[in-house]
Amino acid sequence: MNATRFFGYSFFVCILLSIISCARRGTPQGGPKDVDAPYIISSDPENNTTNFDEDKIRITFDEYIKLKDLQKQLIVSPPLKNQPFIFPQSGASKYLEIELLDTLKENTTYVFNFGQSVVDNTEENPYSFFTYAFSTGDYIDSLEVEGFVIDAVQKKPDPFISVMLYEVDSAYTDSVIFQKPPNYITNTLDSSVNFRLTNLKEGLYRMVAIKDKANNYKFDPKTDKIGFIDHFVEIPNDSIYGLNLFKEVPDYKPARPSLIAKNKLFFGYEGDPKGMEIELLSEKPADYDYRIFKDMKTDTLHYFFTPFEADSLVFKVGKEKALDTFTVRIKELYADTLVVAQASKKFSLNDSLKLYASTPMETYNQEFVSVINQDSVQLDFTANLNKADNMLSFKWATEPNQKYQLKLLPGAITDFYGDVNDTLTYNTSTKSLADLGSMRVNLKNVDKYPIILQLTDDKGEVKQELFIKEQKYAYEFRNIDPATYLIRVIHDSNGNGKWDTGNYLKKIQPERISYYPDPVELRANWEIEQTFILQ
Repeated sequence: MNATRFFGYSFFVCILLSIISCARRGTPQGGPKDVDAPYIISSDPENNTTNFDEDKIRITFDEYIKLKDLQKQLIVSPPLKNQPFIFPQSGASKYLEIELLDTLKENTTYVFNFGQSVVDNTEENPYSFFTYAFSTGDYIDSLEVEGFVIDAVQKKPDPFISVMLYEVDSAYTDSVIFQKPPNYITNTLDSSVNFRLTNLKEGLYRMVAIKDKANNYKFDPKTDKIGFIDHFVEIPNDSIYGLNLFKEVPDYKPARPSLIAKNKLFFGYEGDPKGMEIELLSEKPADYDYRIFKDMKTDTLHYFFTPFEADSLVFKVGKEKALDTFTVRIKELYADTLVVAQASKKFSLNDSLKLYASTPMETYNQEFVSVINQDSVQLDFTANLNKADNMLSFKWATEPNQKYQLKLLPGAITDFYGDVNDTLTYNTSTKSLADLGSMRVNLKNVDKYPIILQLTDDKGEVKQELFIKEQKYAYEFRNIDPATYLIRVIHDSNGNGKWDTGNYLKKIQPERISYYPDPVELRANWEIEQTFILQ
């Protein structure tokens, strides 16, 4: 290559590299991320306007905004009968517009709390807890009350709990919460248990909290949780109020029965079925008989009877004064027959094996039942037939890392109709001690016994339980499955061995539950000890 050609080639390469370098230097890299919330330039009418008589409000921002989760976030207090039209419904705008569709009450302060719903259009930075207030009277009510919400059962309460105030005047009754919206309302939103009710006027109020599934500002015991303050709340005051949410057991109510098989009816119900009676009013043969047991999962009673020729059956159903009469038309159906199944596949050390039948079990014969271990050694066992639940339980001395076989020969079980089981075999086993763990719990500051000490999963399902009648140094859960547990104590005030919920109209609070602050991990072959100081 001669010098001239080499020089020309080099010059071309330098020019090309220079162009590329300039292009790189000019590539935009983007500015810093926007972290600023939008702010208000003006409002028409102004925030906190008195003698308000407009039907439209416009609030102008310094940048484009949009509304996010408005249906959940927006709280209007006191509630309006007709929800206002809020602009923008979708997309973005530099202004927020509220079109009122209600006739407003006289001398009333209204508050629009937008929560976290107003965000900028690009990065969705929220204008947090933006409120717009006005009064149809001469002044803005300015009193406040605050508090917090807990859940009677769950460690953390649900999001978006409505906290409400009802004015106690000459027309007040406790049933008002079922019938109409409150005088004031606020919301815990999705990340807080705290609440604050603002722009209140002086007076006497009932305070309740509701997980309002229907978003209609009314309490529905079938779907909603509720919490309440035992006494009326006088405003102004400087108290901090704690509300404990619970799900009521609905009042007992029978449902219309249905014929499921030739010899079986379902009797559904709401509430507590204890004391529920079913009486056949129709004319029946002298040898007519029946059996009843509760369904394992649903609020239903299984009613088995000896069939006879009839077009329909008339029943009186209920308890105490809550009685109803139902007519069930007879259809051509097959009869249910005896089928036996294992109620649960789970089995552990010191557990019992439970069998459930499709028809009422009447008797069992222990001579036709055997339990053997993996070495074919026949074991002693006990059996218990619970006719109320139609459950047959077998228990024997179990050992770790062992296999067992429960065998029922024909005739071991006889049902209500005289049918007997076929040969049934159930195999189960226990884990080795190395695959299990143990936990000791020391309880401090227990003010009253009895209590119920429970280990649950993160969904609240009880995995282990101890009913404790008197104080001991420690309580042990031996050889249990490794898992992450929540520890809780039920303060069993009536000593019935279970947690009891509350009732708003009867002014009964739910039994208190104390949670250990943190989840506890139990690993295989571990023995751990936890000290639980009750508050």
